[in-house]
Amino acid sequence: MTSVSSAAMSNAMRYQQMRMQADLVKAQKEASTGKVADTGLALGGRTAQSVTFSRDLDRLNVIIDSNGLVGARLSSTQTSLGQLSTAAQTFLSALTTATSSDSSNNLTQSSGKATIQQLTSILNTSVNGEYLFAGTNTDVKPINDFTAAGSTAKAAFDAAFVANFGFTQDDPAAANITAAQMDDFITNDVTPQFMGPGWQGTWSNATDQQIVSRIALNETTPTSTSANSVGIQKLAMAAAMVTSLMSSNISQAAKNTVVSRSTSLVGEALSGIGQIQSETGIVQKRVSDANDRMKTQVDLFERHILDLEGVDPAEAATRVADLTQHIETSFALTARLQQLSLLNYLT
Repeated sequence: MTSVSSAAMSNAMRYQQMRMQADLVKAQKEASTGKVADTGLALGGRTAQSVTFSRDLDRLNVIIDSNGLVGARLSSTQTSLGQLSTAAQTFLSALTTATSSDSSNNLTQSSGKATIQQLTSILNTSVNGEYLFAGTNTDVKPINDFTAAGSTAKAAFDAAFVANFGFTQDDPAAANITAAQMDDFITNDVTPQFMGPGWQGTWSNATDQQIVSRIALNETTPTSTSANSVGIQKLAMAAAMVTSLMSSNISQAAKNTVVSRSTSLVGEALSGIGQIQSETGIVQKRVSDANDRMKTQVDLFERHILDLEGVDPAEAATRVADLTQHIETSFALTARLQQLSLLNYLT
């Protein structure tokens, strides 16, 4: 004979409630995510395939997110290069006017100073705390300010002038400098400061090495630009010469040589800047194409994962509703059992 008690029935109900509540949690998770709650239990031997798909999907999404930052850096670089090109065009117009003797030396000098200040400001642009034109040295300003007090670049330029001629630009003797002497000074003393070893450290803190980014699972590309580009060096050289020499006491013939050499340099600088813009545009296209390919792959992986782990939303919702109803009924029965007492039958 099997004995039945209200306590035994209550405990059985409680155990059943615990099981249904655990099942309800799983059912609610499946209904909200559209995937099985326990991958290993549901897929068995196919779990490894699901894990592989999920891992590859995560890698693709990480690269896509990284490409978003790369794209922002490249876009800002293009904007800065456009501003630099505009500044060079304006400077070239001023030099052309000076060549035709329609502009005073002071106006030409002011144009050179404005250009070198714009160049410094543009090249020292930063995005998300990283300098765009610093190469891999992204935490340091790439270009030193030539017009700032105590500028090492300006000091080096002035020292080279004194070493060559034996006096400063403002010395009355500067009026005797010939066009040939100025041309020799530019070729042998000024050029090495910009196109040679004098550029690094004195003018630039950038590295020649560029940032290389992974833009796809099997594809990397340089995604930054350095202030050490030849076009930028030539524009800085022209602006520095005009800034330092056009308002000094040197002869008009020497000043004409400065203007002539600077005009040639700015024209070459514009070509160099245009080349950098083109190269940056090519990289932008590669990043965009890589993103399009990876988004297609992401879509395929998501479909494969859904085929493996997906559940029928309607069935999941029905299970949630059924389990909820059963739990509520169980609670009601448990409450009635707890109200049973032998005292009710001993009266």
